[in-house]
Amino acid sequence: MTLRTGSMVGESRAPAAHPVPVAAPKAPKARPKGFDGYWPWLFVLPTLFGVLGFYIWPIIQTGYLSFTETGPFGGEEFIGVDNYQTMLADGNVGQALTNTLVYTIIVLAGIPIALLMANLVNQPGLRFASFYRVLFFMPYIAMPTAVALVWRMIYNGDFGILNWMLSLVGIDGPYWTSTPGFAIVSVGIVGMWASLGFGIIILGAALKNISPEYYEAAQLDGATRWKQFTAITVPLVTPSLFFVTIISVINGFQLFDLLYAIMGQYNPALVQSQSLVYIFYNQAFIQNDKGYAAAIGMLILVVIGIVTFFQFRMQKKWVNYV
Repeated sequence: MTLRTGSMVGESRAPAAHPVPVAAPKAPKARPKGFDGYWPWLFVLPTLFGVLGFYIWPIIQTGYLSFTETGPFGGEEFIGVDNYQTMLADGNVGQALTNTLVYTIIVLAGIPIALLMANLVNQPGLRFASFYRVLFFMPYIAMPTAVALVWRMIYNGDFGILNWMLSLVGIDGPYWTSTPGFAIVSVGIVGMWASLGFGIIILGAALKNISPEYYEAAQLDGATRWKQFTAITVPLVTPSLFFVTIISVINGFQLFDLLYAIMGQYNPALVQSQSLVYIFYNQAFIQNDKGYAAAIGMLILVVIGIVTFFQFRMQKKWVNYV
């Protein structure tokens, strides 16, 4: 047996290579909780600039002007809370606030009517349903001046169609738009009529989302149509009712153009029927007292904020979110 040792003579073993340590990958930097990156902010920036420039900054500027007195040729002088003291002592402001509340309540009274009409329009098998929706919605998108001109002819005390119809049953109708007490109610009825279309469209969309299975089960239990409406329809559309209520209240407290177009600037009942926004317009652009007008504007903002906050607090008791 031959031993092969030659290849081993004079050879030295190479030292074993040690592995090079590899650095562990760095853990990604944890993002703050709720942070989704900068791209969402980039897309939202145009809207934020719009809100800051056209909403927040005018509110700040109006708040500052409410503590000043403006001269006939411009310039402001800081007078503290004098404008607010004058406003609290001004009986016209209290009357205007009452008139605005009356108008808003009348407009809100149209929401149940809008729900009933939306329910009728959405009945299965109704022909020309789309035409009815367009017909009801047209007054809402029409110019307030055009609507006011039509209703001025209807309300005319001498030859208006309303007083003519009342005369057929022996009733002598009043001068609707020039009699204190009747004037603001008359304007409120026009506002309610014009806002019906908005409520019908929004509530009609909510009615379409109600599953027919609820009504089928109610019919099997012997529920009448009215019982189905009160026990199924109304509770399931309360979120939309809440939305329509919020929009109606905000629009009601902004009453100006409809009142101005129906009554006119020289109406004898205007002082007893003016709204908060009308007083703001009169003080700012007729009397040129921008400081006092700014105080009235801040009052409108505060009143709308309080009413809206109260509505959001009360929604938990009657709004059903399914």
